[in-house]
Amino acid sequence: MIRGSIPALVTPFKNGELDLDTLKKLVDWQIAEGSTGLVPVGTTGESPTLSHEEHETVIEAVVKAAAGRVPVIAGAGSNSTTEGMRLIRFAEAVGADAALVVTPYYNKPTQAGLIAHFTALHDCCNLPIVIYNIPGRSVIDMTPETMGKLAALPRIIGVKDATGKIERVSQQRASCGPDFIQLSGEDATALGFNAHGGVGCISVTANVAPRLCAEFQQATLAGDFAKALEYQDRLMPLHEAIFIEPGLVGAKYALSRLGLCSDEVRLPLVGLTEPTKARIDAAMRHAGLI
Repeated sequence: MIRGSIPALVTPFKNGELDLDTLKKLVDWQIAEGSTGLVPVGTTGESPTLSHEEHETVIEAVVKAAAGRVPVIAGAGSNSTTEGMRLIRFAEAVGADAALVVTPYYNKPTQAGLIAHFTALHDCCNLPIVIYNIPGRSVIDMTPETMGKLAALPRIIGVKDATGKIERVSQQRASCGPDFIQLSGEDATALGFNAHGGVGCISVTANVAPRLCAEFQQATLAGDFAKALEYQDRLMPLHEAIFIEPGLVGAKYALSRLGLCSDEVRLPLVGLTEPTKARIDAAMRHAGLI
């Protein structure tokens, strides 16, 4: 089952090109540190600025590097249904375990349009789908009622919920059933999310602190919320500091401080300002990472 701490992996670059050697090392490190799944080529993986060929290369490389040790949930979202079908079929062909599919951004479909989009993706292959609902980026919000209709399809298995609305977990349990996999898409509120019935987090912070995030998730899923709160207190400054500027830039900078990855990003993103670097350094010290 897909659950626990699942990093939305960064995509390492070297002189503007994919750095697949570093990517493979990050996969091994994540698994060794206790991460229970991997998401390549989400927003944190800089999917907006990867070519289709690079997108496919990263997914295949992560699937091969993971080698069945943890589930790989391939980023396969698009605001074009046809393009999404291409991406999800590729993910299936190279052995991904599931696909993460964002609600179509920019073109603002209705709820009926969302149902048609996700149904088409569901029907085009046999790969399980996790819906990614993030109205802050895609503008549209999939309602619990719409999600309930989609959850009736056999291979729409869960949601990455980045609405920031904790009550959505309970509402979606009502509309989708208690076995529908609900994953937080927001590190800072993952504690409350799991208390409401969530079973994990697709995390940005887990790029940097995979063991702490994994142990935090283990505590919540065991019902030990006192222990989980201790982890939350250690991690909260890092959750906040990473997102002062775009989160993937913060995550790459923090990984560079650990000697694990370059902080190189692609335009229109740029490197962090010095004050933000200082905040991330302080948060990493608070968490015991440096």
